[in-house]
Amino acid sequence: MQRSDLPAPETGLYLTHFQTVRDVARSRSFYSDVLGGTVVLDENPCVVRLGNSWIIMNPGGGPTDDKPEVVLRPPDDPNTVSAFLNIRVADIDSVYREWSARGAEFLTPPIDRKAELRCYVRDPDGYLIEVGQATGLLEGIFADKPATTD
Repeated sequence: MQRSDLPAPETGLYLTHFQTVRDVARSRSFYSDVLGGTVVLDENPCVVRLGNSWIIMNPGGGPTDDKPEVVLRPPDDPNTVSAFLNIRVADIDSVYREWSARGAEFLTPPIDRKAELRCYVRDPDGYLIEVGQATGLLEGIFADKPATTD
């Protein structure tokens, strides 16, 4: 794996898409084998580069310290969408300060999750947006496996 394979900008930001999935292997296979993406990481999280973007997939789970009242789960009804934007930035601290000054209301400040620094903000309709900066991931340090809920 090379840095260029990862959604980890040296300046500015990349826009990626996170999917809460029931079966990582099945979803990874769909985005790589069916849609033609390139698997960058098999899991934790699964990352598939697709075109000029990335699809990031993990199973659902309960609240974490950076999204304390949020539970992730795949949609129960295929006609109900369950997804959020995942914006990767080069300097999360400056983005946090800049966007906060512009009126963004983050759930928490950026928190070190081992593989990355991350925080969450909601858009005006309440959609969740993750903002993250790859840190340990660039050195081969991965996040702990998420707790799952059934």
